[in-house]
Amino acid sequence: MDQTLPQQLVKQVGGSFRLTALLQKRVRELVRGQRPLFETRERNFIKIAAEELRRGLIELVPEEEERPPEGL
Repeated sequence: MDQTLPQQLVKQVGGSFRLTALLQKRVRELVRGQRPLFETRERNFIKIAAEELRRGLIELVPEEEERPPEGL
């Protein structure tokens, strides 16, 4: 049975919480004015972020303040 796009993305990033965090972060960047990483006429930021993820153009990288201190 074929997987839906959300199921594929969850599997690709390693879980639904990681997927949510990644899409939320990227949508926020798009809302703030960053340009899509591929040529598109799409105006829906969620669809743009999902397509960027599907194409492997984005990945979740923890922000500096979220990373645990060295040596712990």
